[in-house]
Amino acid sequence: MSRKTKVDLLYNKSITNQKLSNLKRIVIIEDESNIAELLALHLMDIGCQSTHFVDGEEGCKYVLAKKPDLLVLDINLPGKNGLEICKEIRDNGMNVPIIMLTARTEEEDKITGLELGADDYITKPFSIKEFLARVKAVCRRWDAEKSGSEEIHQVIRSKEMMIDREKRIVTLNNERLELTPKEFDLLYLLASNKGVTYDRKKLLNLVWGYDFDGYEHTVNTHINRLRAKVELDPNDPKYVLTTWGVGYRFNDE
Repeated sequence: MSRKTKVDLLYNKSITNQKLSNLKRIVIIEDESNIAELLALHLMDIGCQSTHFVDGEEGCKYVLAKKPDLLVLDINLPGKNGLEICKEIRDNGMNVPIIMLTARTEEEDKITGLELGADDYITKPFSIKEFLARVKAVCRRWDAEKSGSEEIHQVIRSKEMMIDREKRIVTLNNERLELTPKEFDLLYLLASNKGVTYDRKKLLNLVWGYDFDGYEHTVNTHINRLRAKVELDPNDPKYVLTTWGVGYRFNDE
């Protein structure tokens, strides 16, 4: 029996009038089949087509080949764990939204997942209502970017730096920088609001799209990694500045 299973959409009355081409394609990589099946059933109710993998290696190959609209990813997996999958997907330049789903409660695991490029993080046990709310929030943000409702064609130029939101490209002195999705989002937010200081909690809410209470230091880590890539001297930055005691701002002077 194949480790990959697909939910049969034809039996779900709530979406029989929708065209398959309009459905969100979601991949679930989760080795607990009962959890995956429960998630798939509820995802159908909000118009999502789910494909389930038990094995991490197999699921990762599928995601890289098929480019789904969203990935729900467990950490503890056979074949390849969720953190390795997240890193491989981002290293391949894929911007597919990722929601990490795991039984681990250690703070370090959550931080690692977010730093590798995950868009959200849910710890088991969780409510289906919370899960669906986060799926909808992630999908709304990505739909907004695709539709152009947030002026995705804008190109920002500041001194030797160019930021192209549509192509998600950043260059410095005409050299392309390799940023993770969250590093790019942080930089674009700050650069598109030059001089405006954002505190850490606000940045978490705007960039991650969810209020990660208690994880403000994750922003510090991302800022440090961003500076290491965009600043000639990260210890004396000229683009991403600190407003002491408050947060961060983009300098265009």
